[in-house]
Amino acid sequence: MSNDPLVIFTPSGKRGNFPVGTPVLTAARQLGVDLDSVCGGRGICSKCQITPSYGEFSKHGVTVADTALSEWNSVEARYDEKRGLKKGRRLGCQATIQSDIVIDVPAESQVHKQVVRKRAEARDIIMNPSTRLYYVEVAEPDMHDPSGDLERLVIALKRDWDLPDLEADLGVLKKLQPALRKGQWKVTVAVHLGDAVFSPRIIEIWPGFYEGTIYGLAVDLGSTTIAAHLCDLRSGEVVASSGIMNPQIRFGEDLMSRVSYGMMNPSGSDEMTTAVREGMNALFVQIATEAAIDRNLIFDAVFVCNPVMHHLFLGIDAYELGQAPFALATSEAISLRASELDLNLHPASRVYLLPCIAGHVGADAAAVALSEAPDKSEDLVLVVDVGTNAEIILGNKEKVLACSSPTGPAFEGAQISSGQRAAPGAIEHVQIDPVTKLPRFQVIGSEIWSDEEGFDTAIAQTGITGICGSGIIEVIAEMRIAGIVDGPGLIGTAEQTGSPNCFADGRTNSYLLYDGTANDGPKITVTNTDIRQIQMAKAALYSGARLLMDKFDVDSVDRVVLAGAFGAHISPKHAMVLGMIPDAPLDKVTSAGNAAGTGARIALLNTDARREIEEVVHKIHKVETAIEPRFQEHFVNASAMPNAVEPFPILNSIVTIPNVIHNTGGERQGRRRRR
Repeated sequence: MSNDPLVIFTPSGKRGNFPVGTPVLTAARQLGVDLDSVCGGRGICSKCQITPSYGEFSKHGVTVADTALSEWNSVEARYDEKRGLKKGRRLGCQATIQSDIVIDVPAESQVHKQVVRKRAEARDIIMNPSTRLYYVEVAEPDMHDPSGDLERLVIALKRDWDLPDLEADLGVLKKLQPALRKGQWKVTVAVHLGDAVFSPRIIEIWPGFYEGTIYGLAVDLGSTTIAAHLCDLRSGEVVASSGIMNPQIRFGEDLMSRVSYGMMNPSGSDEMTTAVREGMNALFVQIATEAAIDRNLIFDAVFVCNPVMHHLFLGIDAYELGQAPFALATSEAISLRASELDLNLHPASRVYLLPCIAGHVGADAAAVALSEAPDKSEDLVLVVDVGTNAEIILGNKEKVLACSSPTGPAFEGAQISSGQRAAPGAIEHVQIDPVTKLPRFQVIGSEIWSDEEGFDTAIAQTGITGICGSGIIEVIAEMRIAGIVDGPGLIGTAEQTGSPNCFADGRTNSYLLYDGTANDGPKITVTNTDIRQIQMAKAALYSGARLLMDKFDVDSVDRVVLAGAFGAHISPKHAMVLGMIPDAPLDKVTSAGNAAGTGARIALLNTDARREIEEVVHKIHKVETAIEPRFQEHFVNASAMPNAVEPFPILNSIVTIPNVIHNTGGERQGRRRRR
């Protein structure tokens, strides 16, 4: 048994015996303890802070004396004076072991920090980014042992950090000699640690110890919007988030319109590629400005997108995705340099695109699968990423199925008479009184309802401008509960419904939600055409989910997760009244926020997660709705609200939905008269 002092690290529980005088950082490295250091143990970076624990530890079978670590030294004193050390903290590179000791490694000192997503289903992200900073002291040139500065830098990095023989980009070679001499042969380098495509390389260099950090981008490239999260690659913190409209919208609001534009115009595909890349660069300028950082400090970017966006972003004609069998140019993950995509980031910045699942099930669905992990679920979970093109995943530990469904832009306020994007002034929540059949509502930017005191003052700045996606869903569901609209989707007359807000509008009726014309504002109505648009969108969504349920041979699911930025704002009850999602207990319908964006962030911050999702994607069974004979049958049934054949027993135990028919033309709405 060794007489050397016993060192126990928490929370890892790793332990070992080390000679008196061994630095804590050295012991941690030898035991494989997750203790950070950028400066290589020179007392510069302070990343290796530890907290020694003293006293009796019966659990570990040791008693720790006050003298178990060496005394506070001048390096620690200088650091404490300049920047401050928390009470009880020591620098692991300076404190040496004198006798048995228990040492805690705080979260901020761990290399693979766990970054908690702040939402109900919070899961940790293990920090393991592709690009890291290393501080190193390089041997000076010697006439008797001639070698290049790069060669000696590579030797030093191998010696101090156990890195392989590294190569360097030309940009680094240009800066190398001035940086070494300015830093007196001490430099900090950014190293991309390599992947299946790129070998490990030095991609940036700073003289001396670089005090700053480096950044990465997690980007969700959607059909309608592009959203990006700027992340600190050292801490995992989201420094800034921003989004813009996808400039490709001018070529068509839905994916097939864009594919068609590319088919009909010789340079159409190239135009759309240029537009999305220009939009991307504008977003990067916006987010870097918001975070007050230099774009040249962004060294890594991860992108998720549907297959059409994937191809057009890469500059690949999406022609084949517009016709069966919907063949992708590649479904594998892709690693590139940002410069290959004309992205205005650091010249050596790397780009990673998550793998696609199938011709119409893209990398965004793969990102949702990474974020929500249906393949690890004990119960049967349906994950619906609601957007212009909905991605639907159903699965558990046994198997995972996926499909996409073309819902169109109606849920996002497009193609709706008074619809708009979610912005201050848009109606987002609606209630209809069951007796008077009159509405009340809330607008984005105010918590006060329209019939409450102070409403006019609260919305004075924004006004009432239109109705956004969540408001559309709620008002139509409320109209269904109030009997203003019937199951087939027809709005009744004022006499049929008992609502003074119903009025004749051409050959059908409409419902008045808000009349601002007296104050030069808009008149916001729900028309029968609006209801048809929502019926088509929700029927496509439900039919995709129902098709996957058929493949699982089930009629219900255990829980539903609504993903997507829009999904976070949907009321589960109202979505179920419309028949957007299958019948389920309301407390089992949760929101995952922007799960695709979260999946992109996980892949950005943890390169192991990239390998994980590449493996998972190969196991996901893809269902192509376009060739499934039952899809059309489900679609027709799902056009009714909530559904023409599905019973929805759980919903009916919570909400009473009137069985009314407003069509008095001698035939039921949607059925042809026999001749």
